[in-house]
This record gives sequence, C-alpha cells and structure tokens, in this order.
Amino acid sequence: MAEPLKIALAGLGTVGVGVIRLVEANKALIERRAGRPIVITVVSARDRTRARGIDLSPYAWEDDMVILGERPDVDVVVEMVGGSDGPALALARTTIEAGKALVTANKAMIAHHGLELAAKAEAQKVALKFEAAVAGGIPVIKGLREGAAANAIERVYGILNGTCNYILTVMEDTGRDFADVLAEAQAKGYAEADPAFDIEGIDAAHKLSILAAISFGSRLDFAGVATSGITRLRAADIAQADALGYVIRLIGIADAGPEGLFQRVQPHLVPFDHPLAHVDGATNAVVAEGNFSGRLLFQGAGAGDGPTASAVVADLIDIARSALTGGEVANAFSVPVSELEAMPTAPSGHRLGRAYLRFMVKDRPGVLAEIAAALRDADVSIESLIQKGRAGDAGEVMVALVTHEGPESAVDEAMRLLEGSESLSEPPLVLHILNA
Repeated sequence: MAEPLKIALAGLGTVGVGVIRLVEANKALIERRAGRPIVITVVSARDRTRARGIDLSPYAWEDDMVILGERPDVDVVVEMVGGSDGPALALARTTIEAGKALVTANKAMIAHHGLELAAKAEAQKVALKFEAAVAGGIPVIKGLREGAAANAIERVYGILNGTCNYILTVMEDTGRDFADVLAEAQAKGYAEADPAFDIEGIDAAHKLSILAAISFGSRLDFAGVATSGITRLRAADIAQADALGYVIRLIGIADAGPEGLFQRVQPHLVPFDHPLAHVDGATNAVVAEGNFSGRLLFQGAGAGDGPTASAVVADLIDIARSALTGGEVANAFSVPVSELEAMPTAPSGHRLGRAYLRFMVKDRPGVLAEIAAALRDADVSIESLIQKGRAGDAGEVMVALVTHEGPESAVDEAMRLLEGSESLSEPPLVLHILNA
C-alpha cells in the first residue's frame, strides 16, 4: 500500500472540525479515490481547551501553528484560521517555503496575497489549492480551471455570499426591513456578530477577484472591485422590484475587454426568468459564459461545515493522486504567475444598461420636476416611474423609476446634478439591472 498523505490541520472552528469528521467518516472511500490513505497527524488552534464536540486525542497538538509546515510528519497543511494576514499568512508562507503543499479556505488571504503564494508554490513545485475559498462546496474553481479550460471566458458573475442572499430572501418572503431580518439572521447563526464583511459586500469581492483571475488569466486585483452591500435596501425596494418583474440579489460580476478588467459587487435587479432569480436562502451560484461552452451554471451550498469540508478534502485527494503518479503540479491560477496579465481597471461609464433609481424625498411641490430635470440634463430616459405615499412620520415620499438602456455615465451625471439637493432626505439608491 502507498504511504499515507499526512495532513496538518490549522484551525478547529466549524469547518476545521467538519474536515476531521469527513476524513474519518469517509476514510475507505477517500483512500480508494486518492489511491492512498489520507490521515490527519497534527492539529492546532488558538484555544486548546475549547470544547469542540469531537475527540482530538488521536492527533498531535502543536501550540504554534506556524511550525506545522516545518514538521517532518506533515506532507500537506490545511489552513482554516482565516484572516488576510497574521498567523494564517505566516503559516502559508512557512509551509510553502518548506516544500509542503497548502490547502486553504481563506478567500481574504488569497485575494490579497494569492500571487505571492502562487509564485512561491511554483518555485518550490508544490500545490497551492483553494477550492473551498469560493462558493463553499461548489466545485467552481475546478470547473473553470479544468472543465472550461478550452474556453475563453467572456463574463463570470453570481451570488457569492450566503448571508446576504439569506437576508434578501427573507425580506422578499416576509416584507420585513433589512435591520429586522439581519438581527434574526444573527440570532439563528446565519450572520456573524459583526456582519460587516458580508453585508458590505467585502466577502463577495474577495471571491469575485479570485474568480476573475482564474477566468481571464489576469493578475489578482481586489482593490479594483467596486463594492457596495445591501445595507441601504428597504422592504419597499424588494416589493417594487417584484412588481416590476425582478428580484434583488447581491451580484458580483466581472468581465475583461479592451478597456481592461471590470469587477463590481452590488445589489442588482435580476429578471424573474434568469437562473439566479431562483437562488434562495444561503445558497451560492456562479455563472460563467464561455465562447464555445455557452452559459455554465454552478449552484449549491456556499458555506457550512459539510460543503466547505467537502471542497477541502477534494483538494487533498487531488494532491494525493498527483504525488502518487508523479504528475506535474498544476498552477494555482491555471497559468504561471509570470503569465497572468496585469489589466487596468475598466471604467464603468461606457457600460450600457438599465437601472433602478430610488429617491427618498420631502413631500413638497416641485420635487418630481427637480429629479426629472436632472435626468433630462444628463440624457437619462425614464422607462417607468412610481411614487409611493408618505413613509411614517418622517413625511418622506419614495420615488422609484427604471431607466431605458443607456451609458452608466449618464446616470452618474444625473446623480451628480442632484448632490446636495434639499429635496432629498438621503442619497439616491442606484441598482443596475442584470442583463439576461
């Protein structure tokens, strides 16, 4: 029998414990598919005394997790600590520099330091794998890197954050406002105590930057992702979208063209007949459009111990097979880091599309005329307009409209013309409509 692949596991939160349970529960199946046993030999976490509902006595314990990569009884380190820097990054660097493979679910670290780590892995001829970093248990990275390898990917986009999708789905189903649903999601464990990374779109932006690099052969550019979250959405926006034939979803979208790499995370209106309109709850979904394959849809659980552990162990099986057969180690981003293209950030102004504009205005004469004049002067054509009654004691009126197709720069100019208007009680909300 081939020698076991010996694993060090850093981080024993929900997903780290899920990896242990999966490796033990499916031990025989994993061995058959990997061609050799996969065994966890040593673990590490911040708090050794914490109860985790699992017996850790079969494994050695390492107090300093950074040392894991240097241990002689370790072939692969699985990093489940999280955070773009700190112990996670120190462990990743130590592991790769010691000539060991690294498997991680840490999208923040890959988004910020993925090129550095991939270059180190190439130099050491070791694997760097991060399937679990994007969309949990959905094999979207493998699908893009291998299954769609013959295609030029023209656009990649999707629902990349389960917390936001859960909140939007509940708002849709119940008619409740954002703050109320967020509090419930936190109580049920669907949202963190500090949910900013999720609800402000940062988590989705990390994932989108990774998908873009793999899809387009571009260098990672997290800083180039234009990002806005779901915190300003009201129940009235959800209801209005429904009346117009749309649902609202937080969408990350990226494409590459002559003007550079475009990346944006923002709530969008999604037509009822689009596949993403039917992705509910904490589910994730990614759409990739290939020039020969057409539209590819990857959908499934985007988080949780089981799905994420599944992606981690799938990476381990790949490493076990490759080492057993003496196969060449695949590049983390499909091509060598030196061949990834440094693309400029594409401006959004030239993009054509329709938009949903929402204004909260003071209930007084002339407000509609002021909005209409700004849109006229910016050459924005109105397709439909809805005015709602007063909202509570504030005396606010909601005015919502949908534009005809036109350049985004025109909408931006209209918003500039309305800046500082005493008629508006808050800045306008601009949501783009997803092109089917």
